[in-house]
Amino acid sequence: MSMSETMDCSAFVKHVAPGRASMDIAVEGIRCAACASAIERGLSNEPGVANARVNFALKRVTVEWDEAKTAGARILEKLDAIGYQGHPFEAGVADRSEAQATAHLLRCLGVAAFGAMNIMLLSVSVWSGNVSDIDHETRDFFHWMSALIALPVAAYSGRPFFDSALAALRHRAVNMDVPITLGIVLALIMSVVQTMQHAEHAYFDSAVMLIFFLLIGRLLDQMMRKRTRDLAANLASLRAETALKLEDDGSTLLVPVRAIMPGDRILVRPGDKIGVDGIVRAGRSHVDQSLVTGETAHVAMTDGDRIYAGTSNIDGALTVEVTAASEGTLLDEIEKLLIHATAVRSTYVLLADRAARLYAPFVHTMAAATFVGWMLAGLPWSQALVIAITVLIITCPCALGLAIPAVQVIASGSLFRSGVLLRTGDVIERLAEVDTVIFDKTGTLTLPSPEVVNAAKIDAEIYGDAARLALSSRHPLAQALARSANARTPFDNVHEEAGQGISCIVDGRELRLGSASFCGAEAEAAFAAQAHPGASFVCFSDGERRAAFALGQQLRADAVDVVKAIRARGLEVEILSGDSEAAVAEIAGKLGVTRWQAGVRPAGKIARLDELRAQGRKALMIGDGLNDAPALAAAHVSMSPVTAAHLSQTAADALFLGEKLSPVLQAMDVARRGRKLMMQNIWFAVGYNIIAVPVAVAGLATPLVAALAMSGSSVIVTLNALRARGGEKATGAEK
Repeated sequence: MSMSETMDCSAFVKHVAPGRASMDIAVEGIRCAACASAIERGLSNEPGVANARVNFALKRVTVEWDEAKTAGARILEKLDAIGYQGHPFEAGVADRSEAQATAHLLRCLGVAAFGAMNIMLLSVSVWSGNVSDIDHETRDFFHWMSALIALPVAAYSGRPFFDSALAALRHRAVNMDVPITLGIVLALIMSVVQTMQHAEHAYFDSAVMLIFFLLIGRLLDQMMRKRTRDLAANLASLRAETALKLEDDGSTLLVPVRAIMPGDRILVRPGDKIGVDGIVRAGRSHVDQSLVTGETAHVAMTDGDRIYAGTSNIDGALTVEVTAASEGTLLDEIEKLLIHATAVRSTYVLLADRAARLYAPFVHTMAAATFVGWMLAGLPWSQALVIAITVLIITCPCALGLAIPAVQVIASGSLFRSGVLLRTGDVIERLAEVDTVIFDKTGTLTLPSPEVVNAAKIDAEIYGDAARLALSSRHPLAQALARSANARTPFDNVHEEAGQGISCIVDGRELRLGSASFCGAEAEAAFAAQAHPGASFVCFSDGERRAAFALGQQLRADAVDVVKAIRARGLEVEILSGDSEAAVAEIAGKLGVTRWQAGVRPAGKIARLDELRAQGRKALMIGDGLNDAPALAAAHVSMSPVTAAHLSQTAADALFLGEKLSPVLQAMDVARRGRKLMMQNIWFAVGYNIIAVPVAVAGLATPLVAALAMSGSSVIVTLNALRARGGEKATGAEK
């Protein structure tokens, strides 16, 4: 490693304790859980390394070491010696590297698709001719044409597998790309030899088709990695970059948040995004904490109240004593929970991967045993090799490769037409395994915007005047009031009193809209609270006329039916919400849900998910707020409404559209049906190999029969996958 690289590396080293350093390293070439284990084991053996943790989802390793015994540059050298290229993690560099890798895979996939289609056209001509009257000169011409296409196509499109396999072999290791490379290279070599010997059959089509299907899986993995990287980017957008620091002489100075220290005081103006955790020391205001707590009602803040980074100040100036700024804030806690949650969930092994783990060793062992067996039987090594490679070719995992993706594509299309957008292909598998459904309340079981729930009890004239006055307020409850009455014409000369409400003079009368004390409507608010204990209130006064508007979250129209249907399918239902106890209790009562918790922080939601996981249960988490994002990432599978916060949309596995919950139930039903079809396809692929392998080992299989068998198996699993479309017109609540 060069001196410049060492100096660059030192810029990314963090000091986590006296004499203890840490660094995040972006690692290339992590393809499977075995790669992660090899990295952790190799780095942990380096003297001075205290801890090495691989985040498989983010393809990143965090290393802590004793600075007296080793250095960051040495860690990178050790990683390279293990066989993996790494560099200090830097967001911009990682994004560019990710984009370049995805673009390269797309080019490889395009070239492989082009080659596979053209070679297949030539192969069909050869297969047809072999059973009719094709002469050997014409057949050789078609084979050489196939070779001219297949060899450069494989050399280019197979590089993601070849490079990975060679890197592993150089370091005396074996990864999943080694047997893949072996099969492709041997198939191509044998095909060239067969063509030179004027044989009837060659296997260029099988080799290129195998590359094509494997590239599809590799590209999906790359896209999944990009999605997890979006988590950090979306979370970073919530951070305030600057703050107004209050100096000792009372003046203010605009400084970066990273320059703010615990104990400093800052001024938070109306409309400011808050970039620190702290305690209010002066002023009164309302703060929008919906991104943190999930509760849509603005929280009144005054002296002594706690305030968090990622929230927004609404209507009054606040003086805040900082307890945490650039590090240690609640926003940082959420980010750490997210990263940890994605790392935990990334250990999920797909059906196709589980099948491949058994498939690859079996096939390659059989091929090797076939070669040795025929050699011992006295067959020339060249013929024994041809039969051994035929075993590899006839068991080409086309059916296995299509068994899962075909169902995923059909089921995803069916769900799209039902209003569900899947973010990853494995969602269907995980949804089918769910036995517990956990709902957030606000914006999930309820509609995202509050509604006036006592409109029928309020005089129409008072309602109209209050709605017109509400047009001049930025408060979301006032905006909801104006929207409910379809108000269009605001009053003139409206004045705002910070933290209290707004007022104006109309025909010599003073109209007020705001808190109960501001409007003198304490009695009306108390009476309304008895009828609607979970609601928020906006009060109005016009002289002696007063009213209290109760605004609450309305249940989605089909929420009761959907929850009932979920329970009828034998699943448990819970509610975990950051909202108040009264609000959650009211919704739980309407839905008949007996297990619920209110005032739950992000860590509390993850703790409940971990508790369920320890019991062997697999939970579907449905939520929409920033406070739900870590839980969405940690759950076995997760969904969000399309109206959710951007970070929650990114953390969720699927989004559902519209104002109903029925797409959630539809997704679960389609997933269960899809998983059954996946298992059927896998067992068919296994059955195909049980028949094909003995035939190939015995030397009885001709390439024509092998080609027809492979094509037929692929057609059968595809036709079976089409059954995943069944019943898509029925909504979940109607079933």
